[in-house]
Amino acid sequence: MTARFHNICVDCHDPYALAGFWAQVFGCLREARPGDSEVILRPEGDPVLLFLAVPEDKTVKNRLHLDLEPTDRTRAQEVARLIEIGARHVADHTRPDGSGWVVLADPEGNEFCVLRSAAERLQRD
Repeated sequence: MTARFHNICVDCHDPYALAGFWAQVFGCLREARPGDSEVILRPEGDPVLLFLAVPEDKTVKNRLHLDLEPTDRTRAQEVARLIEIGARHVADHTRPDGSGWVVLADPEGNEFCVLRSAAERLQRD
């Protein structure tokens, strides 16, 4: 027997607001109303994201994070877009050959990485 993803759960203070940020990241709609304690996102082709209200703050580095790959722009363009919609820059691990990643944090401090696009990898490899 095997298992498959049902949801990826994200604990947060304001599920509706945080899901709104991620809905912009993935270009999908929130399935909830303001004040709901659970909000679902169904990005096309990706696992379902479930945002859950919790009372405690995030206090340490994520033990699990998302790696994002831009589909229609460069990594630098995607990083700029994500910062414009509310992400915060954490660290740049881009190597001289273009490989590596950029670490960002969402509005509640959850870290995630932005990798090179497939087109960028083809140009460099």
